[in-house]
Amino acid sequence: MSSLKVMVIDDSKTIRRTAETLLQREGFEVITAVDGFEALSKITETKPDIIFIDIMMPRLDGYQTCALIKNSEQYKDTPIIMLSSKDGLFDRAKGQIVGSDEYLTKPFSKDELVNAIHTYVK
Repeated sequence: MSSLKVMVIDDSKTIRRTAETLLQREGFEVITAVDGFEALSKITETKPDIIFIDIMMPRLDGYQTCALIKNSEQYKDTPIIMLSSKDGLFDRAKGQIVGSDEYLTKPFSKDELVNAIHTYVK
């Protein structure tokens, strides 16, 4: 498990740094991106095993980014976990529609991140 590559996409520096620190302590390789555009260019270089995406981002939001990744033949099977401060039914449903595998509400815990990785990456 320790050689797994985890991508964290969030426009909040605090969230990116927190997730990166928590996951690196668990032995994961972490790739970060500030928005969907940066993430899409980094995905092809780094080939992450799982992706955590914030929903509310400028330019390309989490739903759009998730849909683009899931519509790609090469990355359609990569697990995507949506991260949001919103916990509404509509937000969860929209996440499922664009292909996300799970939806975590901020603030998230280290256990929630690690459990998602263990659940979706075999």
